[in-house]
Amino acid sequence: MSSTAPALLVDELVVHYGPRLAVDRVSLALAPGEIVGLLGPNGAGKSTLLLAAAGAVLPTAGAVTIAGHALAGAAAEAKAHVGLADQPPSLYEFFTVAEHLGFVAEARGGAGAGQGEALLDALGLAAVAQRPCRELSFGMRQRVGLAAALVGDVRVVLLDETLNGLDPHATRRATEVIERAAAGGAAVLLSTHLLGVAERVCHRVLLMDQGRLVDERRRDGDAPLSDRVLEQLYVERIADRGVV
Repeated sequence: MSSTAPALLVDELVVHYGPRLAVDRVSLALAPGEIVGLLGPNGAGKSTLLLAAAGAVLPTAGAVTIAGHALAGAAAEAKAHVGLADQPPSLYEFFTVAEHLGFVAEARGGAGAGQGEALLDALGLAAVAQRPCRELSFGMRQRVGLAAALVGDVRVVLLDETLNGLDPHATRRATEVIERAAAGGAAVLLSTHLLGVAERVCHRVLLMDQGRLVDERRRDGDAPLSDRVLEQLYVERIADRGVV
C-alpha cells in the first residue's frame, strides 16, 4: 500500500434525495493500493456514497477527487479513472459479455482494450464471453460487473456488494482479482455485508449508519481483521432498528 497522494478523496460530501438526507458530511481518503470495506445496515447511505463518488449522483455539497482530478471541474478526466460496479449490475443486456467489456473500455478512452479477455478468464467467465448479458445468472452478472469496473486505466474501484451471491469458487476468483488490482495501485472501496470477506481482503473497514461514518478499524500490521471483532464492533456502534 502506497503512502502517496490519495487516489480517492471525499470531502464533506452531502447527498439529499428530496427532503431525505442520504449522505451526511462524509469525508474519507483512500491511498493507492488500499482496499477499504464499507459496512452498515440497509439504508445507511453506502450505495449513495459510492454512486456520488463515481459521479453517478450529484451531491448537494462537498467535493470528490479521483486520481487528482476534481469530479466537479474535470468530470471526464475523473470518470476515466474510476470503475463502479453498482447493484444490481448495470449491463448492456443485448451486448455479449465481451462486447460489454469492450464498450466500457472504449468509453474510458480505449485504455485497457485488451484487458477484457484476461479479466473474463480470471473470473471464470471465458465460456460465456459470447453470451448476451441478458442470459446470465445473477452470480455471472456480478462478475461481469466487477470486470467492467476494472477494465481500463482505473485508479479507483467502487464495488457495491459485488461479492454477494457468488459461490465459493467465484468468490475466491473475485477476491483474487480485486487484490491484484490493488497490488497494481488501484484503491478499492468495497461495500459488503460479508464480514468474512472484509476480514480477509480489507486493510481497514469503515462503519456507516444514517448517512454518516461512525467508526473505523485498521489491520494491525499484516494481521488480518477479525470477523468476530468486526461483528462486535458492528452491533455496538450500529443500533438494530428493524426495517429501514
